[in-house]
Amino acid sequence: CPWMSPRLGIHRQEDRVTSILCAGAVERVISAFRSVSGDEGVSVGSAVREQHGRDESVHRCRPPDVVVFPRSVEEVSALAKICHHHQLPMIPFGTGTGLEGGVGALKGGVCFSLRRMDQVLDLHQEDFDVTVEPGVTRKGLNSYLRDTGLWFPVDPGADASLCGMAATSASGTNAVRYGTMRENVLNLEVVLADGTVLHTAGKGRRPRKTSASYNLTNLFVGSEGTLGIITKVTLRLYGIPESMVSAVCSFPSVQSAVDSTVQILQAGVAIARIEFLDDVMINACNRFNNLSYEVTPTPFLEFHGSSKSMQEQVSITEEITRDNGGSDFAWAEDEETRGRLWKARHDAWYAALALRPGCKAYSTDVCVPISRLPQIIVETKEDLIRNNITGPIAGHVGDGNFHCLIVLDPNDPDEVQRVHSFTERLARRALAMDGTCTGEHGIGLEKRALLREEVGPLAIEVMLGLKATPGKVL
Repeated sequence: CPWMSPRLGIHRQEDRVTSILCAGAVERVISAFRSVSGDEGVSVGSAVREQHGRDESVHRCRPPDVVVFPRSVEEVSALAKICHHHQLPMIPFGTGTGLEGGVGALKGGVCFSLRRMDQVLDLHQEDFDVTVEPGVTRKGLNSYLRDTGLWFPVDPGADASLCGMAATSASGTNAVRYGTMRENVLNLEVVLADGTVLHTAGKGRRPRKTSASYNLTNLFVGSEGTLGIITKVTLRLYGIPESMVSAVCSFPSVQSAVDSTVQILQAGVAIARIEFLDDVMINACNRFNNLSYEVTPTPFLEFHGSSKSMQEQVSITEEITRDNGGSDFAWAEDEETRGRLWKARHDAWYAALALRPGCKAYSTDVCVPISRLPQIIVETKEDLIRNNITGPIAGHVGDGNFHCLIVLDPNDPDEVQRVHSFTERLARRALAMDGTCTGEHGIGLEKRALLREEVGPLAIEVMLGLKATPGKVL
């Protein structure tokens, strides 16, 4: 398990013991947990354990042995000390919206469900920052900020926990303008595996930048729970733009659509979002949301700023799209129309699933330099067709990041093998183009070999050395 488990490596479900403690020790450990969090804060019920043994990925449920529900960092620390004493694996759990199986308890252990820690703790409007607990979600924070003129723009689509987003270095549709979680986390409070509480930038610190020693904050952003349990995150906020305008434009081919995306970015247009849906994905969204977009490769765009600045951005963008054979823009200016437009994009996962009812979905997640984007998308599209795989494409192409939302029958061994081979080819195609095997979902259960190929064995050894520092459970 890639989380704070005793061993790294993939284990068959039948190899997993139901508990790594004898019956008497189990009772003592659960009693110790209850002394910290109360009877209502500890569960060994099968339904609760199964709920916390899966995320939104295709990976099967791997439940923990016990689930605890701490209400404060002090409780998290006390519970972690008990786990450390008994050498129990610990798995942090936020909202379960991950896509790589990272919450699965491959070797059993204790799931820390953090949903009861749900307070917005410290808002500094004049400094554009806020500190929140792990139970606060992206939508919940923006609802809290509604009357302040501020917002948090990192938007992975799902209403994910903000601390979970930090743990996976999430991004999403707005990253082309506002960056990913790496650029927007100022400080973290983390409970290490021995129960020690660490503030990665110093307790209470929230400067916009620093050159003070190692960047411990970004060490934990993207660590996927392998180094500690994030119990607070301090985030950058932004002023809500004066104006927002969205648009849709269809193209005759994938090549022309993605070429336009690259050229818009190279022209220096300060665009907020550029999302791409191929013809298969557009057809799925039309059917799922009762829409009538032309079934062709289609970028979704959004501009933020003053009315004057947007006029220039729109003019340049329209000229580029026309030169590449794009149709006239369909504009959406009022909030309700823009909401409907982006709902279609955010519903892409469920729209893809609806293409084959009863099947499962798996999302790839490669990212390449934007100049290589047209080539890799065209080659990927050809690969999908050649191997008869249902994999509509959607992506945050402004960052060079795109997804094939593969829909497959997990009970069909031939199809499972074809999909597995395809995802391996796609990841290595991205690596050959100086890209990465994961732009935003994380390594999770299936990409550890690819991570080794991407960063090299020496970097892996350094990572393991960091995880092996005193106080960590290996």
